[in-house]
Amino acid sequence: MTDPYLPKSGNGGYRALHYELELDYRVITNRLAGKAVITSRAVQPLARFALDLGRFRVADVRVDGRRATFTHRAGKLRIKPEKPIGHGTIFQTEIRYAGTPVPVSGRWGDIGWDELTDGALVASQPNGAPSWFPCNDRPADKASFLVSLTVAAPYTALVTGDLISRRRDTWVYERNEPTSPYLMSVQIGRYELVELATGGVPQWAAVPHRLRPILGHDLGRHGEIMTAMEALFGPYPFREYVVVVADDDLDDPIEAQGMAVFGRNHLDGRRTHERLVAHELAHQWFGNSLTVADWRHIWLNEGFATYAEWLWSAVSGGPSADALATEWHARLARQRADVIISDPGVGRMFDPLVYKRGALTLHALRTRIGDAAFFALLRSWAAEHEHGTVTTDEFRAHARRFARVPIDDLLTAWLDRTELPALPIFGL
Repeated sequence: MTDPYLPKSGNGGYRALHYELELDYRVITNRLAGKAVITSRAVQPLARFALDLGRFRVADVRVDGRRATFTHRAGKLRIKPEKPIGHGTIFQTEIRYAGTPVPVSGRWGDIGWDELTDGALVASQPNGAPSWFPCNDRPADKASFLVSLTVAAPYTALVTGDLISRRRDTWVYERNEPTSPYLMSVQIGRYELVELATGGVPQWAAVPHRLRPILGHDLGRHGEIMTAMEALFGPYPFREYVVVVADDDLDDPIEAQGMAVFGRNHLDGRRTHERLVAHELAHQWFGNSLTVADWRHIWLNEGFATYAEWLWSAVSGGPSADALATEWHARLARQRADVIISDPGVGRMFDPLVYKRGALTLHALRTRIGDAAFFALLRSWAAEHEHGTVTTDEFRAHARRFARVPIDDLLTAWLDRTELPALPIFGL
């Protein structure tokens, strides 16, 4: 089943289990050569199947070692194996491809592989993964990854995952946790690695040399943010966390699995953007470990990460979550209420209303059921669905388990209606 918001992305008939990618990237010429071996399980008999892949030249396709016929146009690599694949069969598809990686253009601008002034970055949410590797580009089709990336010195190559080896110019990363294709990322630049915190979860930053001094201040509380979020949401769901600061300006930070990417404009020596640091870290729980089953449920990513900003503000001595909720409620009351948060539509899925009203929904729920039940709910939600997919209806059912008072009316008003409800009074 494809995503109702992005029906051209993703493919049916199989589930991807594991991707093994061997990539060679030339920074100066922006040329990428790749070999992808994808292990999948057929969920129905397959005489043919498809993968998502951008504008590359495909040289060869094999299924279980045998040459397969294929066509490649309009972002779809359609494959007909030599023999049909039976229901339940695990099979391997090998694709050799090369060309100039270009982002996927659409209503959100350019998404996916993008050249920097001196390097490259990947920001694939929601449909940019095919800009650099063949995949089943659905958020719910999570798989493990092994990525080998060769890039010439003096560039550092960073891929979402754990670095398991490096030999000369080849970097090998492993991502064992189930991962959506859009959450895989590559970052290439002249970076230095800096430790952000000692003890606990390993936390690193990759930063251009000239930005190291202000990085030490702007991300100086990163270890405290991690500690606070583990206390609020439960154990960090991956082995380490890497913050990349590109030597270019970026409109917004970008989350990937175990990684966040900021632009140089997000460092100013005054911690102006620390709320975004908290926001991107919170996505490791809500969005990356717990991934939406499809894009209708994006408030489960963005509303939760926005509320994490407010929670960090309260912990760190800034305005309380209640004060921020009151402020944002007043702001939204002055705007037109025309988005249903539980199903905003593809054109509004990144609307600020989804972020802020999603956060207000959580604050309203917290006010209704009390702190003890609310934070127990959050930790249980993250633990029970770790590395899985989630929906809004699953969240409603989960919340009912922790509420000693009725909450269906509250969630319906906040999630399923356009009108902005009043913020509830504690206990009512």
